[in-house]
Amino acid sequence: MKKWTWLIITVVGIGLLVFFGSGGYIQQADHQTSKQAEVTDPTHVEATTPSQPAKASKTKLANQQKALSFLLLGVDQRGNEAGRSDTIIVVTVNPATGESKMLSIPRDLKTEIIGVGSNDKINHAYAFGGPEMARDTVEHLLDLRIDYFAEINLKGFTDLVDAVDGVTVKNDIDFSYYEMQFPKGPVSLNGKEALAYARMRHDDPRGDFGRQIRQRQVVQAVADKLTADFSLTRFNDVLTALGQNVKTDIPFPVVRKLATDYRDSLKQVETLSLEGSGGIESDHIYYWHPTAASLKQVQTTLKNELK
Repeated sequence: MKKWTWLIITVVGIGLLVFFGSGGYIQQADHQTSKQAEVTDPTHVEATTPSQPAKASKTKLANQQKALSFLLLGVDQRGNEAGRSDTIIVVTVNPATGESKMLSIPRDLKTEIIGVGSNDKINHAYAFGGPEMARDTVEHLLDLRIDYFAEINLKGFTDLVDAVDGVTVKNDIDFSYYEMQFPKGPVSLNGKEALAYARMRHDDPRGDFGRQIRQRQVVQAVADKLTADFSLTRFNDVLTALGQNVKTDIPFPVVRKLATDYRDSLKQVETLSLEGSGGIESDHIYYWHPTAASLKQVQTTLKNELK
């Protein structure tokens, strides 16, 4: 099944572009693709059926530039297990305000898992019901519609870093992880090292929030590499790296619109955060809870962006 044309634009173009506004990369990739390959039918995608709110938004998108929302998932999946979404990020893009908002949701946040009927860590929603249940749960938590999702697994993350010949980041704490040493200061990382660097949290006094910072550092570094040194060879290497490691329901026409009509909005990304605290509860498991005021503030901010 041919799908590589829109996969590269979706994952790198949406994920990295939404994070850091690397708009030029999508247009370059689209230009290369149109010359080198047959454009595939965007219905031929390895993705799940979107929820009803997403369908409604897709219908309207053809007629107007409306604000859109995305759920970006980094999935830890080994063997035949369902996997868990260790990275959960919500992004809104608003052409009216010319801005984008990005919220990282702590994986240990305790909330109702929609479709299961019980409270659990939010990253378990993916394990119970894939991206659909993850989306439904995030929508319920934030009282917000999510138009589209995109997910990448750990192998895709590792291979993507290797496809750009590694990255260099500025590490702000000295630590070791799985016998790998990460000294404070500039650190050069291959794919395996970048994954370890982005996953460590227990030795970070900031916990999951410190890990989120390192994840964004690595993605930023990949985006910088792609925009600074774009070539057909690198393009093909990234395609190979992503391969079967990506799933999304973002159709190609929407990607094109984001690369053109929404490009300015994607250059202005504001990072939002939830405040709260966590601890071991009666079931002997650690959970994190946002404060009511912080959750309400984030909900209001994101809702205003989607009006």
